[in-house]
Amino acid sequence: MTTVINQSLTLDEFLKLPETKPVREYINGEIIAKPMPKGKHSRLQLKLCNRINDITEAEKIAYAFPELRCSFGVRSVIPDIAVFKWSGIPFTNDGEVPNDFFLPPDWTIEILSPEQNSNRVIDNILYCLNHGCLLGWLIDPEDRSILIFRPHQQPELLRGDQNLPMLEGINLQLKVNQVFGWLKMGS
Repeated sequence: MTTVINQSLTLDEFLKLPETKPVREYINGEIIAKPMPKGKHSRLQLKLCNRINDITEAEKIAYAFPELRCSFGVRSVIPDIAVFKWSGIPFTNDGEVPNDFFLPPDWTIEILSPEQNSNRVIDNILYCLNHGCLLGWLIDPEDRSILIFRPHQQPELLRGDQNLPMLEGINLQLKVNQVFGWLKMGS
């Protein structure tokens, strides 16, 4: 179950608070604790980040960050995976990755946990899309489906051997059943 903490804080005030476990997001003036990831969630998150980064990092195309706080507009959200085009990563003057990202990801990926409210997660994906994000995925491990979001388009539900859309420039071919196949380890 997602915990909502009612405090009247601004986004700037929220960002000055110490980080907590579980992590908290700031949405519509509310502080919302995200549920701790469980086995299926963690496995899919790691495999997907690794697969994307194996294809994109060396060529400086993009990078997939797990659990990265992205603060923009009036929200501070933490997608399960935030993918940024390399050219959009706000590197520091010395070329390092910054601690703080004050922009939406180019591609936001959420992995639904059993205790999560799907509409709240979809709301975060839509918020990202409305602020410049180019692609959103909602992965549902229990239903074995992936809901695809693109700006100004109707969502698309994919299953089985359907191909998954990628962020432009990412030459990765994945099918829905390949993603869920990662849940079986050692076979």
